[in-house]
Amino acid sequence: MRDNVLSLRPLIVATGLVLAALTAPAHAFSDDEARKAILDLRQQVQQQNEQSQRAKLQLADQIQSLQQEVAQLRDQLELVSRQQPSAKPGAPSGSNPPGTTAGDPQEQAAYDGAMDLFRKGQYKDAAESLAAFTALYPNSQLTPSAQFYLGSSRYGMKDFKGAIEQLTNMVQKSPDNARAPDALLIIAGGQIELNNRAGAKASLQRIVRDYPNAPAAATAKSRLQLLQ
Repeated sequence: MRDNVLSLRPLIVATGLVLAALTAPAHAFSDDEARKAILDLRQQVQQQNEQSQRAKLQLADQIQSLQQEVAQLRDQLELVSRQQPSAKPGAPSGSNPPGTTAGDPQEQAAYDGAMDLFRKGQYKDAAESLAAFTALYPNSQLTPSAQFYLGSSRYGMKDFKGAIEQLTNMVQKSPDNARAPDALLIIAGGQIELNNRAGAKASLQRIVRDYPNAPAAATAKSRLQLLQ
């Protein structure tokens, strides 16, 4: 409010001059002075209108740019989160991350069932199944992958805070996991959704710094350019 009053001060002064010119005795102001005051007022009004219009256009451009960034990140992260690493030849199941095997058939079946729900886009059911898997098999070699898809499911449910918390925990516990850079990419997406641009930039910079050879690093670099 104070800024608005300050910005209007020139108009108030000019208006005062006009009113003084119109109401004062004839000998107080000449016709030239009155006309000048009116012209000054018109100029002030025009300048204020132009400044207001420019500010509105700049704000609209900024909003549109941010919306485009969020949409691009959302599309990319949806693709990343639904991609499954290709299994090595001889792996017992195509659902397994590369180089991992389930401890027993029941464990594998629980993981496969949860992943099937995830692939179908049934994120709520997938999140429940994956949470149950990580609770039942905390030491499984499949647990880091299950944690990644649990966080991805929460992202798919638009539970961005939950996704960030889950994936941050996954990266902290398994920083060398093949899905760690992808987890950071989704974390950055969640931070963008929550309007935490500084946090998103930090997450993307970490991918580039800690995982320079990962496919996610190229994506992180392009996203950082958008966030400059």
